[in-house]
Parts: sequence; C-alpha cells; structure tokens
Amino acid sequence: MAGHNTGSPQKIHYQVETQLRLTADAWGASDAPPVLLLHGGGQTRYAWGGTARTLAEQGWYAVSIDLRGHGDSDWAPDGNYNIDAYVADLHKILGHFSQRPVLIGASLGGMTSLLTEGESAEPVSSAVVLVDITPRVEQEGVDRIRAFMTGRPNGFADLEEAADYVAAYLPHRPRPKNLSGLEKNLRKGEDGRYRWHWDPQMLSPARLRRDPERMLAAARGLTVPTLLVRGKISDVVSEETADEFRHAVPHAQYVDVSGAGHMVAGDQNDAFGLAVLDFLAGVKASWTK
Repeated sequence: MAGHNTGSPQKIHYQVETQLRLTADAWGASDAPPVLLLHGGGQTRYAWGGTARTLAEQGWYAVSIDLRGHGDSDWAPDGNYNIDAYVADLHKILGHFSQRPVLIGASLGGMTSLLTEGESAEPVSSAVVLVDITPRVEQEGVDRIRAFMTGRPNGFADLEEAADYVAAYLPHRPRPKNLSGLEKNLRKGEDGRYRWHWDPQMLSPARLRRDPERMLAAARGLTVPTLLVRGKISDVVSEETADEFRHAVPHAQYVDVSGAGHMVAGDQNDAFGLAVLDFLAGVKASWTK
C-alpha cells in the first residue's frame, strides 16, 4: 500500500461509530508523513481543490475527509452534529495512524482540529493549520453563511440554477463555466432536484452554538507548530479576532491571503497551497534537526 499515488486518490473509510462510517480520499504514499484535511460546514472533501494532490507530490500522505453528515460520509443516525461529535470522530481517525498527522482544518474542520489538539493532554498531531477560523469570529459573516446554507431548502432545478446561487453569494469569485466541481457538492433527489450534499439536521441550534472561551482555552493549549491562514477579504475572521488568536498562541505563524474570502482554498488555491507547503516544509525540517 506504500506506493506513490499522486495521479488519482484511493477511497478509504473510517468506522467511527457502529452506524457511522466516514469517507475519505487518500493521496500519496501511505508510509509518508500524514496530513488530514478537514473541510468547513456544508462542504465536502472536494473543497480543497488540488491541495491534497499537491501535498502528495511534495512527499506527504494527504487524506481529505468528508465529515459526518457531509458528502459521501454517513449521516448521524441520532442527528448528533455537536462539535464534540466531530472531535470524537477525529480522535477515532487519528488512531489509524502510526505517525501523528498534520491537521489542516477550515471553519468547522478548523474548530474540530483546534479542540482536538488543544484539549489533549499530550499532542495528537504534529502541527495544526487553521484556515479562516479563530476562537472568536465576526457574527455578521457567520450569519451570511447560515443564510446561504438555509436559503434553498427545496434545492435547485438544475446545476445552472445552483451556480447562479453560489455566484450571488461569492461575487468576488468568477462563476465557473464547468459545473462538474459544483456537482460534487450536490446530490440529485428522486424528485430530480439538486440539494446540498449534507444532512439538514447539521444546522440544528445545538450544532451552531459556539463557545469562544472554550476555543480560546484550547488555543492556549496548542504546543505544536501552528499556522493561521486568513482570507484578506474574509467577513468571518477579522484582523482583531486574528490578533486575539495570535496573542493566545505566540508561536503561531500567520498568513493573510490576498483576494481570498472565508473559503480561502477555493478562492486562491495556488496562494493557499504555497503558504501551507512553506509552513509544512519548516515543520518537516524541524523533525530532522
């Protein structure tokens, strides 16, 4: 299983509960240093664009996971999408690795990574990359995301209608001519309509409650190399919330990606990839000292 696999991913599964199995794509050699990529709420493992493939080409074993209730992973049979459920899932996944992986998490995936590492008595990862997520966030940006996610409960008649909806939400990003990427984030129902590829129960009030103080305490608990990547035009993470995080984690590195909003990897994939690869090269170099 250790052969290099940078052309196309291997689909793998993690059984995290008796009736809950997560789906992931794995790129690269399985005996290479591992990196786990955790997407944001309402996204899928495809949200990372070419990042996983690029990481594999640079000698990493990159595993991009569909979180519970998202993409091809199972929906929670009990409807539990509290943050602690995501943290428990990640702990289960970490048990499959002989080396401590790097955690790269965006938004919900970043919160999960932060709490998993920051609340552990001993390090469970080798580094943490948080993508446009900080303990405290700007409520206006969060409300805009929520409005987008709940705005079309009956779905879309076709992919073009879905693309128009996304384009209105992300005016800074060119509307794609090829909609195959968008199609991966949708599922076609028996009524022929397209709906987002996640469990609507994920938007329950319990799941959406945030505890900034808990997250700030977890941030102070980070001892592994840490990188915060902010989208310069993000309306979720501001300079002020980023500064608060950096004060709590003095050793953290910080990158502001110009031209990117909250979904940094999707907005500026190349710039995001370079920032992460540069940080990871430093992490890898520190292992050999």
